[in-house]
Amino acid sequence: MLGGTEANFWRLAVATALLALWAYTFGQGLGGDSFALFLISGVIGVGADVFLFQALPRIGSRLSLLIIQCFSALSAAVLEWLWLGAKLSARQAAACAIILAGVAWALAPGKHLDAKRGVLAAGICFSLLAALGNGFGAVISRKAYAVAALAHQDIDGATAAYQRLIGGLFVGGVTLLVVKRREIVAQVTHSAPPRLPEAEKWRRAWPWVLANSFAGQTLGVTCYQWALKTTCSGLVLAIVATTPLVVIPFASIVEGEKIETRSVVGGLIAVAGAILLVVVGT
Repeated sequence: MLGGTEANFWRLAVATALLALWAYTFGQGLGGDSFALFLISGVIGVGADVFLFQALPRIGSRLSLLIIQCFSALSAAVLEWLWLGAKLSARQAAACAIILAGVAWALAPGKHLDAKRGVLAAGICFSLLAALGNGFGAVISRKAYAVAALAHQDIDGATAAYQRLIGGLFVGGVTLLVVKRREIVAQVTHSAPPRLPEAEKWRRAWPWVLANSFAGQTLGVTCYQWALKTTCSGLVLAIVATTPLVVIPFASIVEGEKIETRSVVGGLIAVAGAILLVVVGT
């Protein structure tokens, strides 16, 4: 209805407004020595959702999230090891290999890969970029909490989510301006495809934007940031990697996507690896 870039910007804008109400009423607003790091975390992590919203229309929500969630856990574990010294054990590395095996199985040629090779490759690349951004953003949040702790400051999850979203909203806004400029040029040259009138577009889209903002970027990211406050990013993102299993029935209902055995088995293997990663890492 809106296009990936515009949908991403408005869901971030709504969530930022909702979290601002919390941050300035019960939280710390933009205060704290860790604000700059949370802001950078948002630019990289939340900004990576630009890639997610480019992957979604190409390969669907189930496959996009399977790649993003599982590879986010891997990239976060490696980055935290390289930067913060949280080394991976042999068992953790084995668990990561199981996650990769599950992703590889789910991506193996099948009926759900009927998309053209170029479209499929682009969707996978966008998903991998989103995963890398998510992983790096999570590790920076961990560093931000460490800085706050050293300064004897207590930053709650909702405040951290708000400070991160400001950075992500900036990236989303810049990206939207670029896309809108291209659309104007296309309209002037009469090369733009037919579009819904603005009033009709928003009448149909606003309930989905509000629902996505509240469930994902407001409640979801608050819990996500709260988890990062006490638990290393690789383990947090490994748990979040169970998302693809939850997405399967929703993708079937909303997108009409057929539930296939290969995707379910691949998802189960990947999630089993994620669970093993949690077990061996605690």
